[in-house]
Amino acid sequence: MNTPALSVLDLVPVRQDQSTGQALAATRSLARVADRHGYRRYWLAEHHNMPAVAATNPPVLIAMVAAATERIRVGSGGVMLPNHAPLVVAEQFALLEAAHPGRIDLGIGRAPGTDPVTSYALRHGAGGVEADAVARFPQYVDDVISLMSAEGVGIRVGGEVHPLNATPRAESVPEVWLLGSSDYSARLAAERGLPYVFAHHFSGRGTAAALELYRSGYTPTASHPVPRTFLTLNVVVAPTQAEADRLVLPNLASMVALRTGGLLAPQLLVEQAEEAGIADAHRVLADEMRSRWVVGTPDSVAERVAALAAEHDVDEVMVHPVAGALVGTPAERAPAREATLALLAEAFGRQAA
Repeated sequence: MNTPALSVLDLVPVRQDQSTGQALAATRSLARVADRHGYRRYWLAEHHNMPAVAATNPPVLIAMVAAATERIRVGSGGVMLPNHAPLVVAEQFALLEAAHPGRIDLGIGRAPGTDPVTSYALRHGAGGVEADAVARFPQYVDDVISLMSAEGVGIRVGGEVHPLNATPRAESVPEVWLLGSSDYSARLAAERGLPYVFAHHFSGRGTAAALELYRSGYTPTASHPVPRTFLTLNVVVAPTQAEADRLVLPNLASMVALRTGGLLAPQLLVEQAEEAGIADAHRVLADEMRSRWVVGTPDSVAERVAALAAEHDVDEVMVHPVAGALVGTPAERAPAREATLALLAEAFGRQAA
């Protein structure tokens, strides 16, 4: 069985014992671990107005992580494009690419990434974007790509065409990926000849169908002659199965609360999650979600990850390290998340050897 390349998805979780600044410090430390252990890319999500998630602004986080690392590609997983004017996104990522050439990925999604009130504030309350931004998603994708190019675009105003560029002298552009949890982005990525990622870590269902739709309808382009995709997984790795089972509890509790309309709060510590437990009414949901995650010892997780990569015919797996923290953990670190990345990379290294 071939060994897939490994990458990281980070939502910048905020625990009960952390401030936002401490959660950001933990992300910098986690990114350095990924960089040292040969991970291919490090993507940061966009979520708004959530007590347990500090990943509100991917371009700012990408700048922070890229400056704190040396070789790993850094990108968005993803920018929720209907929340933003295409020119703003193009300017942000053109500058990031100029500062870190060859290391920037622009993952683009269509979902709001937040609640309806915050979505309205993003799109309208502060100058925002057009009311039909979701319907215009394909055009927005094309606009971002064109604006980041060295040629830019021409805008007709007052009967004259005026040049518009995201940055003055681009020598390279970020790699653009489309992200999705339905077949919409699979179809659009295939039509545009763009790389595509299905949110397997979030839904766990429909992955094979979405990838088949993408691959079968793919239109080759000069920059992307063949379809490119990878798998995303929620992962916890620990020296023993029992320890891994404990470390998964805080994130599982957060996801149950999110799916059932429960109280959203900063992520519990492991001991707090053990004491609170999962309500009997939500046990089936919790077990169902947990069954789609990969939780265990280094070798068992490596084997399962490689098997899933082979099943979905991908050569890269992006792991979302969902290990929680014990009481007394330094607030500026996430040791169990760091150990997940280190132990998994080392296990794959042993398999390759």
